[in-house]
Amino acid sequence: MIDGLLVLIGAALDLPRDSFEDFLRLGGWVVQVILVAALAMWTLILERYWYLRRIHPVRLEARKAEWSGRHDRRSWTAHRIRDQLLSELKVGMTATLPLIRVMVPLAPLLGLLGTVAGMLEVFDAMTAAGQADVRAMAYGVSHAMVATLAGLVVSLLGLFFSVRLTARVRWESDRLPDRFVTE
Repeated sequence: MIDGLLVLIGAALDLPRDSFEDFLRLGGWVVQVILVAALAMWTLILERYWYLRRIHPVRLEARKAEWSGRHDRRSWTAHRIRDQLLSELKVGMTATLPLIRVMVPLAPLLGLLGTVAGMLEVFDAMTAAGQADVRAMAYGVSHAMVATLAGLVVSLLGLFFSVRLTARVRWESDRLPDRFVTE
């Protein structure tokens, strides 16, 4: 199943099939896990952008209409209702941001796992041969470096978009109280 998913990702990125398969083979199983984690992270990032662009404005207008339809907007109870409406909108905007923020440092940690696994392959090759076999050592080192590279690239891109999403949500949240005027 994962192999089919990875082939689809390679086709979607318009990468030559051989080079993408070589990259996956060189990185080993850890790069495949990093790729699946990256796919999950990007799904969450794209969902947040879609939510902020399509769903949030509709929900905001519905909540504003609900607030505007109230006759009493000055009492203590009305202010608690207003706070609840604002809170619902903020929760909707921040729903998956914590999960995205978890996925960002997960990728380099998986890359580090790949580095350790690659270095263990180097030591295993040295032990099995009884001497330094350059080919086996090079394979282990390339395994380590490809996994590290994949983890860092996924993390850096995820960090950039995570920070942008967080700033956008903060900006929208700061503007929310001004949209619910209390006469």
